[in-house]
Amino acid sequence: MTTTHHREPAADRPQQGRLGGATAALAGLRVVEMGQLIAGPFAGKTLGEFGADVVKIEAPGSGDPLRNWRLLQDGTSVWWQVQSRNKRSIALDLRCEEGQAIARRLIAQADVLIENFRPGTLEGWGMSYEALSRDNPGLIMLRISGYGQTGPYRDLPGFGAIGEAMGGLRHLTGEPGRVPVRCGISIGDTLAALHGTIGVLTALHHRRANGGKGQVIDVALHEAVFNVMESLIPEYSAFGVVREPAGSALPGIAPSNAYRCADGVVLIAGNGDSIFKRLMQAIGRADLAGDPSLADNAGRVARVAELDGAIEAWTLQHGVTEALQVLAEARVPAGRVYTARDIVEDPHYRARDMILNQRTRDGRELEVPGIVPKLLGTPGTVRSPAPKLGDDTDAVLAELGCSPQDIAALRERKVVA
Repeated sequence: MTTTHHREPAADRPQQGRLGGATAALAGLRVVEMGQLIAGPFAGKTLGEFGADVVKIEAPGSGDPLRNWRLLQDGTSVWWQVQSRNKRSIALDLRCEEGQAIARRLIAQADVLIENFRPGTLEGWGMSYEALSRDNPGLIMLRISGYGQTGPYRDLPGFGAIGEAMGGLRHLTGEPGRVPVRCGISIGDTLAALHGTIGVLTALHHRRANGGKGQVIDVALHEAVFNVMESLIPEYSAFGVVREPAGSALPGIAPSNAYRCADGVVLIAGNGDSIFKRLMQAIGRADLAGDPSLADNAGRVARVAELDGAIEAWTLQHGVTEALQVLAEARVPAGRVYTARDIVEDPHYRARDMILNQRTRDGRELEVPGIVPKLLGTPGTVRSPAPKLGDDTDAVLAELGCSPQDIAALRERKVVA
């Protein structure tokens, strides 16, 4: 068996994976994904959709727990079919020395390593960045954890919900005076993954432009949430103001809220100066449209309850569809609250390829989300369905130089599956 100790930067290698004449944006990039559940794997999913070769290491027997989360079809989570498309699965026991040695050889040939274990786990397996970068100086290592790799909380267990709370988001969700609610999805994990992906792409550019060195990207769940909290801290610093939950309203911006209709709810963002005037004309309140005290946001915020009352008095007289038609004609941003059914049936989603048909490894057709962002020159694609556990073990090991006899012996010793 042979080992490659340094992998040249992806940009300098021959590119593969052409899409209708265009090379995939990340073709030639090799990623080893050691994460599980959401944060690490979502970053791997994003890189894979734009052409990266993502090799996912999973525990033999059980694999990534996400395989069994929420609703299952043919024994596998339908969520898994989205999160792990375009990936290859190798079932490798990282708890044994032989498995760790194989992982190190994989990483020695990789551009990017993604992991979201508790800090110190990889170090315990002999896979600190210092050790890995000796064999692969260009390695970029994305580390996603609850609290980061440093600081007094680094060793505490942290999930996305806890990151959302510590990042300040959970305090603002829900109605005033009631227990804060979560937004319904694992937004903390996904935000961490997106920040991690930005870090990977930035580090790849630095590696190519500034000398070929790799580096560690340290993403904490709560910091990713905190980074999108807008004016939360400056307002506290300048005025001592602690922003509080406001239900469906947008505090300090008016009018922008959810309003009851005769048959549902409509969201209206009428907070631009000219938009506000058009909104008031559309709802028959020319008096408010022409009121000089309401000409700017500060004046409207001072009378927000009055304005919300006027708008809802109008929406209650109309159904959602009728209200939206009137507001669209007045060029006022407004929309309905979409369910999964609404999304799937909406022609705009279809027109922009945001609902795709994807075939699973079992041959089932499944509608899944499309790919974001949309690169018009090198668009992301679904090249392969999500793998079954260990689908690619033999192929990945063969790429490392293992013979069929070597692989059979590893499987006999339960190092791989």
